[in-house]
Amino acid sequence: MIAIIGAGKMGEALLAGLLAKGHAPEGVLVTEPRAEHAAELRGRYGVETVPAADAAKRADTLLLALKPQDMLALLDDIAPHLSRGHLVISVAAGLTTVVLESHLPSGVPVVRAMPNTPALMGQGMTAVSGGAHTEAAHLDRAEELLGTVGEVLRVGEQHMDTVTAISGSGPAYFYFIAETMIEAGVAMGMPRVTAQRLVGQTITGAAAMLDGSGEHPVVLREAVTSPGGTTAAALRELERHGVRTAFTDAIEAARDRSRALSES
Repeated sequence: MIAIIGAGKMGEALLAGLLAKGHAPEGVLVTEPRAEHAAELRGRYGVETVPAADAAKRADTLLLALKPQDMLALLDDIAPHLSRGHLVISVAAGLTTVVLESHLPSGVPVVRAMPNTPALMGQGMTAVSGGAHTEAAHLDRAEELLGTVGEVLRVGEQHMDTVTAISGSGPAYFYFIAETMIEAGVAMGMPRVTAQRLVGQTITGAAAMLDGSGEHPVVLREAVTSPGGTTAAALRELERHGVRTAFTDAIEAARDRSRALSES
């Protein structure tokens, strides 16, 4: 039995992914404190909604999709009902497996996961790392479940804050770039709907080339950049304004904030 505790956007995406990949609704429990939303989930997916403590009693795998500030109180609530036979998978940003384990009975296996919002479209990128009591079979299980909404990659936990900064927060950086490009087109007189279509497909196509070609981004960038041409002129301005440094600083700030979440 699988329990999803927290049915916000990410929790519901995981629920939809599990059911789309053949998991029976009867084998999935959902904890959602908002009564209206819980009723919607029952009607839309045919799952049973239960309190967190009941979910912990009945399920052997728990997917915890709560915000970091809500996670520790939840763990304290469900801890009396957990044992080494359970698997706890947390998607809360910043919380290390050491912190999670400190609120659970000794020996409970914990997997820390960091998905991103494209999981809502089945195109997510999730990194996972295991805690002190996590075995290969537990990571296999986590990959199986999280793989229903995109790709999954195992990393050492020392890299998870960087994962959060690069791929967890990463979609927002691309949306920021897209917003800037669209607004530039509008400022130059182009209809907004046209600019958004051009930018959206350009980003989609560029991502497909990066993912599918196997080429380094520098090689792909140079293939677009003719000497003395329009792209070269644009890139020169980006370098003049320090955009590369700004992005590096931004990613480091996101990493540092992820670390701070575990310490607060």
